Amino acid sequence: MMNIPSLLGDGKGNYRVHVVGNSGTGKSTLSTYIATKLNVTNISLDALFWGPGWTTPSDDEYKERIIAAMAQDSRGWVIDGNHRGTVTTVISEHATDVIWLDPPLWLYLPRILWRTLLRLLNIIPSCAEGCEETWGDVLSTNGIIWYCISQHGYRKQQYGEMLARTSIAKGGKMRRLNEWDGDLTIWKAGLEEMLRAHQVV
Repeated sequence: MMNIPSLLGDGKGNYRVHVVGNSGTGKSTLSTYIATKLNVTNISLDALFWGPGWTTPSDDEYKERIIAAMAQDSRGWVIDGNHRGTVTTVISEHATDVIWLDPPLWLYLPRILWRTLLRLLNIIPSCAEGCEETWGDVLSTNGIIWYCISQHGYRKQQYGEMLARTSIAKGGKMRRLNEWDGDLTIWKAGLEEMLRAHQVV
């Protein structure tokens, strides 16, 4: 069986990682973990996309923000978030690794409910500066809870198709991690072992 490292990198010790998955699957948590381990920039697409009052940039402006963020550290970066079109293309062209977090909905929905409650109570910050949520926002069909539920199937299809084309097993750079199956725990252990071998930790 082929021994696949937890991160492929560019072969020169640099890692540019894109973490994708539905809302609430743990993208931000894993991205922070990886960025800390690699000592590289951690980039949140939500923070780049959303402005105060939930304003949004033009496609060109958003693309420029992402390119500027990726250029901050020559050693690499970790990006978390899902976006389509030319923005995704920009990230994909530069990423050395793509990690799809795909736990079952019943596992991560309670976490997003809890996170949303903490945001509503101002115990933790919102997803982007100046983007406050109200109970009405959260409970509406435009809110994060309904979005999470309605996007679960779509994300599985979207990233399932991408994985079929670009999986590491087929010579690509994408892998799927299902937290419930223990994939994430095994992957983290493999990353730490890999970094110890390279004396990065």
